[in-house]
Amino acid sequence: MDDPKKGMTLIVKTITRLTVGLILLFGIYIVSHGHVSPGGGFAGGVIISLSFIHIMLAFGEEAAFKKVNQGIASLFESFGAILFITIAAIGMGSGYFFLNFLRKGEPFKLFSSGLIPLYNIAISFKVASGLFMIVILLMLLKIPKKGEKQ
Repeated sequence: MDDPKKGMTLIVKTITRLTVGLILLFGIYIVSHGHVSPGGGFAGGVIISLSFIHIMLAFGEEAAFKKVNQGIASLFESFGAILFITIAAIGMGSGYFFLNFLRKGEPFKLFSSGLIPLYNIAISFKVASGLFMIVILLMLLKIPKKGEKQ
């Protein structure tokens, strides 16, 4: 991960080491508080994927693939979709698709909205891994400049 020939300058790599954990933590915060404040699964998923994209840009694509490769990203995307459909289908046991089967809490509390936090988690898995795979594909399919090897 410290190959000086790969990635960007030493300053960018140092700042990335300091900030990537904070970016990931902020994304998790946005996902977990999305039903109480602005944010949710989509916004938190984008922020989580940006933490891995930040590593990819600073250290090169090989360093990011050590953290999360295409297989793991595909697994998380499938897990997010299956989790979303499973939670929605469990409500059918009570009579309706997407029915809230958890009890409601007090307004403006963290655990107050039934299934919405679980849906946010499922959507964040789907969005984070999907966006990361899109960036991987764009990097793999880049058009080389004249005189540059592919």
